[in-house]
Amino acid sequence: MLALSLSGQYSVGVLGFIWGVGGILTLLSFAVLRLGGVALEVDYQSLGLHHWLVLVIWFAYMVWAEGYKGFHKAFAPRVVVRADYLAKHPQALHVLLAPLYCMGYVHATVRRRMTSIALTSMIICFVLLVRMLPQPWRGIIDIGVVAGLVFGILSILYYLLQLRGQGADSLPVATDVPA
Repeated sequence: MLALSLSGQYSVGVLGFIWGVGGILTLLSFAVLRLGGVALEVDYQSLGLHHWLVLVIWFAYMVWAEGYKGFHKAFAPRVVVRADYLAKHPQALHVLLAPLYCMGYVHATVRRRMTSIALTSMIICFVLLVRMLPQPWRGIIDIGVVAGLVFGILSILYYLLQLRGQGADSLPVATDVPA
Protein backbone atom coordinates (compact mmCIF):
# COMPACT_ATOMS: atom_id res chain seq x y z
CA MET A 1 0.00 0.00 0.00
CA LEU A 2 2.78 2.39 0.96
CA ALA A 3 4.64 1.68 -2.28
CA LEU A 4 1.58 2.59 -4.37
CA SER A 5 1.49 6.12 -3.04
CA LEU A 6 5.19 6.79 -3.56
CA SER A 7 7.43 7.05 -6.60
CA GLY A 8 8.17 4.12 -8.89
CA GLN A 9 11.81 4.04 -7.78
CA TYR A 10 10.76 3.56 -4.16
CA SER A 11 8.43 0.73 -5.20
CA VAL A 12 11.25 -1.03 -7.03
CA GLY A 13 13.50 -0.55 -4.00
CA VAL A 14 10.91 -2.05 -1.67
CA LEU A 15 10.51 -4.95 -4.08
CA GLY A 16 14.30 -5.47 -4.01
CA PHE A 17 14.29 -5.39 -0.21
CA ILE A 18 11.51 -7.96 0.03
CA TRP A 19 12.97 -10.19 -2.69
CA GLY A 20 16.47 -10.01 -1.20
CA VAL A 21 15.59 -10.79 2.41
CA GLY A 22 12.69 -13.08 1.48
CA GLY A 23 14.84 -15.05 -0.95
CA ILE A 24 17.52 -15.63 1.66
CA LEU A 25 14.99 -16.59 4.33
CA THR A 26 13.40 -19.02 1.87
CA LEU A 27 16.77 -20.55 1.01
CA LEU A 28 17.68 -20.98 4.68
CA SER A 29 14.23 -22.39 5.51
CA PHE A 30 14.51 -24.90 2.66
CA ALA A 31 17.89 -26.02 4.03
CA VAL A 32 16.40 -26.40 7.53
CA LEU A 33 13.55 -28.55 6.20
CA ARG A 34 15.82 -30.69 4.03
CA LEU A 35 18.49 -31.25 6.65
CA GLY A 36 15.92 -31.57 9.41
CA GLY A 37 14.49 -34.57 7.56
CA VAL A 38 17.90 -36.24 7.54
CA ALA A 39 18.35 -35.47 11.23
CA LEU A 40 14.98 -37.08 11.97
CA GLU A 41 16.13 -40.31 10.31
CA VAL A 42 18.51 -40.97 13.20
CA ASP A 43 17.43 -43.79 15.51
CA TYR A 44 18.06 -41.89 18.74
CA GLN A 45 17.28 -44.91 20.93
CA SER A 46 20.21 -46.80 19.44
CA LEU A 47 22.77 -44.02 20.03
CA GLY A 48 25.61 -44.81 22.37
CA LEU A 49 27.09 -42.51 24.96
CA HIS A 50 29.82 -41.39 22.53
CA HIS A 51 27.16 -40.46 19.95
CA TRP A 52 25.26 -38.37 22.50
CA LEU A 53 28.47 -36.69 23.65
CA VAL A 54 29.38 -35.73 20.08
CA LEU A 55 25.81 -34.60 19.40
CA VAL A 56 25.67 -32.28 22.43
CA ILE A 57 29.15 -30.82 21.83
CA TRP A 58 28.50 -30.39 18.08
CA PHE A 59 25.09 -28.82 18.70
CA ALA A 60 26.54 -26.30 21.17
CA TYR A 61 29.48 -25.53 18.88
CA MET A 62 27.26 -24.95 15.84
CA VAL A 63 24.87 -22.69 17.74
CA TRP A 64 27.88 -20.63 18.85
CA ALA A 65 30.04 -20.77 15.69
CA GLU A 66 27.52 -20.89 12.86
CA GLY A 67 24.54 -19.34 14.63
CA TYR A 68 26.00 -16.62 16.81
CA LYS A 69 29.42 -15.84 15.31
CA GLY A 70 28.59 -16.50 11.66
CA PHE A 71 24.97 -15.52 11.29
CA HIS A 72 24.16 -13.16 14.16
CA LYS A 73 27.39 -11.16 14.23
CA ALA A 74 28.12 -11.02 10.49
CA PHE A 75 25.77 -12.50 7.87
CA ALA A 76 22.35 -11.49 9.21
CA PRO A 77 23.09 -7.80 9.86
CA ARG A 78 24.88 -7.55 6.50
CA VAL A 79 21.88 -9.04 4.68
CA VAL A 80 19.57 -6.51 6.32
CA VAL A 81 21.84 -3.48 5.88
CA ARG A 82 22.46 -4.36 2.22
CA ALA A 83 18.73 -4.88 1.65
CA ASP A 84 18.10 -1.47 3.17
CA TYR A 85 20.77 0.07 0.93
CA LEU A 86 19.20 -1.65 -2.09
CA ALA A 87 15.78 -0.26 -1.16
CA LYS A 88 17.23 3.25 -1.05
CA HIS A 89 19.44 2.89 -4.17
CA PRO A 90 17.62 0.46 -6.48
CA GLN A 91 19.04 -0.50 -9.83
CA ALA A 92 17.21 -2.98 -12.06
CA LEU A 93 19.93 -5.64 -12.13
CA HIS A 94 20.54 -5.37 -8.39
CA VAL A 95 16.82 -5.74 -7.65
CA LEU A 96 16.60 -8.73 -10.02
CA LEU A 97 19.54 -10.37 -8.22
CA ALA A 98 18.53 -9.09 -4.78
CA PRO A 99 19.27 -12.28 -2.77
CA LEU A 100 22.75 -12.44 -4.31
CA TYR A 101 23.10 -8.70 -3.73
CA CYS A 102 22.18 -9.05 -0.06
CA MET A 103 24.67 -11.92 0.37
CA GLY A 104 27.48 -9.80 -1.02
CA TYR A 105 28.00 -11.41 -4.42
CA VAL A 106 26.74 -8.46 -6.46
CA HIS A 107 27.76 -4.79 -6.16
CA ALA A 108 30.10 -5.42 -3.26
CA THR A 109 33.68 -4.53 -2.48
CA VAL A 110 36.26 -6.96 -3.82
CA ARG A 111 36.99 -8.13 -0.28
CA ARG A 112 33.29 -8.79 0.45
CA ARG A 113 32.81 -10.68 -2.82
CA MET A 114 35.92 -12.79 -2.26
CA THR A 115 34.88 -13.53 1.32
CA SER A 116 31.38 -14.54 0.20
CA ILE A 117 32.73 -16.77 -2.57
CA ALA A 118 35.31 -18.39 -0.30
CA LEU A 119 32.75 -19.04 2.42
CA THR A 120 30.25 -20.50 -0.06
CA SER A 121 32.94 -22.74 -1.57
CA MET A 122 33.88 -23.99 1.88
CA ILE A 123 30.23 -24.71 2.72
CA ILE A 124 29.73 -26.63 -0.55
CA CYS A 125 32.81 -28.77 0.18
CA PHE A 126 31.57 -29.41 3.71
CA VAL A 127 28.11 -30.42 2.43
CA LEU A 128 29.63 -32.84 -0.09
CA LEU A 129 31.79 -34.45 2.60
CA VAL A 130 28.93 -34.77 5.10
CA ARG A 131 26.74 -36.47 2.48
CA MET A 132 29.24 -39.35 2.45
CA LEU A 133 28.86 -40.02 6.17
CA PRO A 134 26.69 -42.91 7.31
CA GLN A 135 23.91 -42.52 9.86
CA PRO A 136 23.93 -41.67 12.73
CA TRP A 137 26.92 -39.39 12.08
CA ARG A 138 25.30 -37.55 9.16
CA GLY A 139 22.18 -36.93 11.24
CA ILE A 140 24.25 -35.75 14.19
CA ILE A 141 26.13 -33.27 11.98
CA ASP A 142 22.86 -32.10 10.41
CA ILE A 143 21.29 -31.48 13.82
CA GLY A 144 24.00 -28.94 14.59
CA VAL A 145 23.73 -27.37 11.15
CA VAL A 146 19.96 -27.04 11.49
CA ALA A 147 20.41 -25.38 14.89
CA GLY A 148 22.83 -22.87 13.37
CA LEU A 149 20.53 -22.18 10.41
CA VAL A 150 17.53 -21.62 12.68
CA PHE A 151 19.65 -19.22 14.73
CA GLY A 152 20.51 -17.47 11.46
CA ILE A 153 16.88 -17.14 10.40
CA LEU A 154 15.98 -15.72 13.81
CA SER A 155 18.95 -13.33 13.59
CA ILE A 156 17.77 -11.95 10.26
CA LEU A 157 14.32 -11.39 11.73
CA TYR A 158 15.91 -9.72 14.78
CA TYR A 159 17.89 -7.32 12.59
CA LEU A 160 14.82 -6.56 10.48
CA LEU A 161 13.08 -5.46 13.68
CA GLN A 162 16.14 -3.46 14.70
CA LEU A 163 16.23 -1.77 11.28
CA ARG A 164 12.57 -0.88 11.58
CA GLY A 165 12.88 0.46 15.10
CA GLN A 166 16.30 2.13 15.10
CA GLY A 167 17.37 2.51 11.48
CA ALA A 168 20.29 1.24 9.42
CA ASP A 169 22.88 3.11 11.49
CA SER A 170 22.06 0.83 14.44
CA LEU A 171 23.20 -2.27 12.53
CA PRO A 172 26.72 -3.43 13.47
CA VAL A 173 28.16 -3.93 9.96
CA ALA A 174 28.99 -1.90 6.87
CA THR A 175 27.14 -2.27 3.58
CA ASP A 176 30.39 -3.15 1.79
CA VAL A 177 29.28 -1.50 -1.44
CA PRO A 178 31.94 -0.08 -3.79
CA ALA A 179 32.63 3.63 -3.47
